[in-house]
Amino acid sequence: MSWYLQVLKKYAVFSGRARRKEYWFFVLFNVIVSIGLAVIDSMLGLYASAGVGVLSLIYSLGVLIPSIAVSVRRLHDINKSGWWVLIVLVPFIGWLILLIFALIAGTPGDNQYGPDPKAGAA
Repeated sequence: MSWYLQVLKKYAVFSGRARRKEYWFFVLFNVIVSIGLAVIDSMLGLYASAGVGVLSLIYSLGVLIPSIAVSVRRLHDINKSGWWVLIVLVPFIGWLILLIFALIAGTPGDNQYGPDPKAGAA
């Protein structure tokens, strides 16, 4: 939970680096919350005309910017430009490439995007 809150505290911070742990715990918590909200939307019948749950939609819009920001910081950790996040616009292949990037260990030590986030962590 602390990793999730850490990402939300850096709501629109696109500079710096994010460890794999920070990124993946944020993703995991988002999946859990999204499933929970989908269940609540289903139980309460809160679906918009497009078949999207209202609570799920509000939550998704609320975490859109932090999701992009943590993805950019994760790319910075592997010494890639944050602009690589735009590769998701390419169907399937783009998501696959970003998944691979998210799994790669960060560059040890400082890089052009900032200090190693693991250096201060235990």
